[in-house]
Amino acid sequence: MTKFFLSLHVLAAVLAIGPVTVAASMFPKALRTAHGSPGDGDARSNLRLLHRVCRVYGAVGIAVPVFGFATAGSLGVLGSAWLITSILLTAAAAGLLVLRILPGQDSALTALRADDTTAAGPAAAARLAMLTGVFNLLWATVTVLMIVRPGSTTGA
Repeated sequence: MTKFFLSLHVLAAVLAIGPVTVAASMFPKALRTAHGSPGDGDARSNLRLLHRVCRVYGAVGIAVPVFGFATAGSLGVLGSAWLITSILLTAAAAGLLVLRILPGQDSALTALRADDTTAAGPAAAARLAMLTGVFNLLWATVTVLMIVRPGSTTGA
């Protein structure tokens, strides 16, 4: 059962978190493009699509910790420091996505619709780029912790 849960955990991470990191990373550049050409409907459509990818796949991403807890429980490592650290970093990444990145994207889209060039301008794009960079760094750290587990018996 452990291998089954681990497979689902890894698949969920690749299929859910991967698209969020890519779409969130693309959003700031697309926002700068849309800001630079206000009449470009394609640029605004791209922004809406990237935001939707972040929202939908972010919601699907809840499967990652669910299967992660199932895997950790079957391995008997729920009290391990590396796992607790990973859980905290995952919670921080999820919080950053839900509380800062998605609302920031939503605000930028709203500002573009209202032709508010200051709220959807370069400063908003830079702020989203920074937040997304931190989000991606958190996930990269979790990935490394999952592979190079301290005390691992895999020989890694």
